[in-house]
Amino acid sequence: MVIGIVETHGRSETQALVEGLPLVPRRRIEYQGRCLEEMDLDALLARRPAVALVDELAHRNAPGSRHERRWQDVDELLDAGIDVCTTINIQHLESLNDVVHQITGVRVSETVPDAVFERLRDIRLVDLPPRELIERLNQGKVYLPEQASQALQAFFSPSNLTALRELAMQTVADHVDADLRETRAANGLGGLAIQRHVLIAIDGRGPSEYLVRAGSRIAERRDAPWSVVCVETGRGAATRAAQERQLEIDRAFALARSLGGSAELLHGADVAQALLDAAAARGARSIVVGRTRERPVARIFNRTLTQQLLRRGARYELTIVSTPQARRRALRLPEPGGERSARREPVLVLLATAGAVATAALARRFLGLEDLSVVFLIAVLLVASRARMATAFATAVLCFFVYDFFFIDPLLTLAIGSHGGVATVVMFLAAALIAGRLASQLRQQVVALRAANIHATAMQRLGQQLSTAADLGQVIAGGCAALQATLQAVAWIRINDVSGPPAAAALLDEKDRAAADWTLRHGQASGRFTDTLAHSAWWFLPVRSDQDTLGVVALQLPSGMARLGFEQRRLAERMVEDIGQAALRARLVSDLEVARVTGETERLRSALLSSVSHDLRSPLSSMIGAAGSLASYGKDMGEEDRSSLLQTIRMEGERLDRYIQNLLDMTRLGHQGLTLTRDWIGVDELVGSACRRLQRYVPDTRIVTDIAAGLPLAHVHPALIEQALFNVMENAAKFSPPGEPLRVVARNSGDGQLQIDVCDRGPGIPEEERSRIFDMFYSVERGDRGRQGTGLGLTIVQGIIGAHMGEVQALPGPEDAAPPSA
Repeated sequence: MVIGIVETHGRSETQALVEGLPLVPRRRIEYQGRCLEEMDLDALLARRPAVALVDELAHRNAPGSRHERRWQDVDELLDAGIDVCTTINIQHLESLNDVVHQITGVRVSETVPDAVFERLRDIRLVDLPPRELIERLNQGKVYLPEQASQALQAFFSPSNLTALRELAMQTVADHVDADLRETRAANGLGGLAIQRHVLIAIDGRGPSEYLVRAGSRIAERRDAPWSVVCVETGRGAATRAAQERQLEIDRAFALARSLGGSAELLHGADVAQALLDAAAARGARSIVVGRTRERPVARIFNRTLTQQLLRRGARYELTIVSTPQARRRALRLPEPGGERSARREPVLVLLATAGAVATAALARRFLGLEDLSVVFLIAVLLVASRARMATAFATAVLCFFVYDFFFIDPLLTLAIGSHGGVATVVMFLAAALIAGRLASQLRQQVVALRAANIHATAMQRLGQQLSTAADLGQVIAGGCAALQATLQAVAWIRINDVSGPPAAAALLDEKDRAAADWTLRHGQASGRFTDTLAHSAWWFLPVRSDQDTLGVVALQLPSGMARLGFEQRRLAERMVEDIGQAALRARLVSDLEVARVTGETERLRSALLSSVSHDLRSPLSSMIGAAGSLASYGKDMGEEDRSSLLQTIRMEGERLDRYIQNLLDMTRLGHQGLTLTRDWIGVDELVGSACRRLQRYVPDTRIVTDIAAGLPLAHVHPALIEQALFNVMENAAKFSPPGEPLRVVARNSGDGQLQIDVCDRGPGIPEEERSRIFDMFYSVERGDRGRQGTGLGLTIVQGIIGAHMGEVQALPGPEDAAPPSA
């Protein structure tokens, strides 16, 4: 057991307890001219103790540290197999942040995700009554005297301490209850019924994080899984308000994941229906939403979200959470399209209205039209197709008054002189509102479909590139190309020690490569847009398979992009997932090929051993028998008998030498060790040398040669070509009937190449098996090993002729005779 870090805060009692215990020295970090001390994570990992003491789990590390928070250091220690004893105050728990703020009036910035508590093996509550804790503060046992007096007047007031104490007891009791349920389930005892899924809906326009915390507490009390969703309707453009909303959604989603939930961005024009579909897909029974504002006009034209959910979701439990901002928001007009700039939409309304007035005036003067409501209706449709519903509503009302003021008698007043005029303007207003809403909904659907189409197109492009990738290098190249085209970012991928492209690799410095190695080891994202090694300009994502981490993807986004939207982040993560699956497929294909080659190698090894044991034993037996006869009976034998035995030993020795030479040649061919030393030689000399060599080994063979006159010299390796020609002739001689001659014909082929035909009158080879006679250890009776031989002779011939850029074939015999053996 060693001490990773203990914060004494100047307390002598704590310092006395630390003395004499093994302690890892702190790491010094220079920051803005100051020397800061932090826990040395690398030294602690290198020491690998059984237990490490790490104080203040919620501590924020100094800038330049590997992780932003100390709880992330503890996670890495746990991943390395090191048990950790640590401490945390109740106010630092993330899910209780809002509750603590309501109790104390102080927003705690250093928090620890509840997901860290899932790794706890043992939890101890250090409990003191408020009176005793205040006494310790007064004695200077917690803070220095001047700090203690300030704390007693602010955060650590008696009422705050009492509430925090109760909160700590409740939190520990919840974890003890969860442990009890798990223990009962592990022992096969009855437990509580599992609650179904809880769905939390946020919109990014207010207290999204508050809703996430409240919903997580509801799900925790019910012991139910939960998730957070946000429905993107496609309203508005990428303005400052839209960026702020996106930042809020990103923070809420990150909070949801840290608390142990999941998060997803949905697309749809109808928010209520999208939420109900998401609830059905997840098996949710409860939907948690924030309070929405009631409007009288909403009962006719646009029901609030809660009203729509109550009307459509009869089988769901709807929980409406009120927030401190809800009442303030209820006093002002809502901004469902808050992504629009406040300056652009009024200009659009004024331009559309002014254009409608001018067009109507011209139509009345030059065309004589009296009913001009259609002109203003077109103006409303134009605004609705380019702006949100609220803007279209304002345009309809403005056009209503302008139409009445300029074109309904009496002119230039808002009064209406006839009942027909009243009906006209009222019907115009109703038609404008209905048409505006329909146009706005159609626009929202188009925007949502466009976003979904961009996502689908990017995934399809990536799938097409990965589907044609035959190996890991092509997977990396295709993945980089797709990521760069989709995200407009520089991409670099490393999988199984294969990386690329080189141009992107040159942009990575030592710190970036260290971050990439950390992501590869831990299977977690790091670098930009994360809390780990955030000083890097690259965003590192792990390439995972079902079992392990295959590699890492590095993305360098444009310098002007301060943050990455959730949709872009999710698209990048899904593309990386597909790249991981393609890399896994390539690795499996490679493994299968290795297994196939290994199996083939084993088969060839078995065949080689069989060949050696069978084919080499025969000449060895003959040599041993002849030598034994000479040794035992040589003195009693006649000269002719001794000469015959010696001739047998010599011939069988040469036969054995040929077998061994074939094996050596095959080894050289298999390892690409065959080198050509070319020289000019006559064809008749090559054929004559091979014939003399064959007749020396097989004296009874008759050979007839037919060498065309005027053949040019051949630029070849003489010894190898002679060996190839000898192997073919020897193979043909084995299958020639006794007394039948072996014909060797040499001539120029039609394309100017040298062609040498070796013909015999043997039983021949069926057409479907002719190509197989050049395989190693071909063992069909009619093949290379039908009588004698290792089955390597013709394979060696094919290798030698191939090295000379030639070819060898088994063809039908001349004059429709039976096909030759070679």
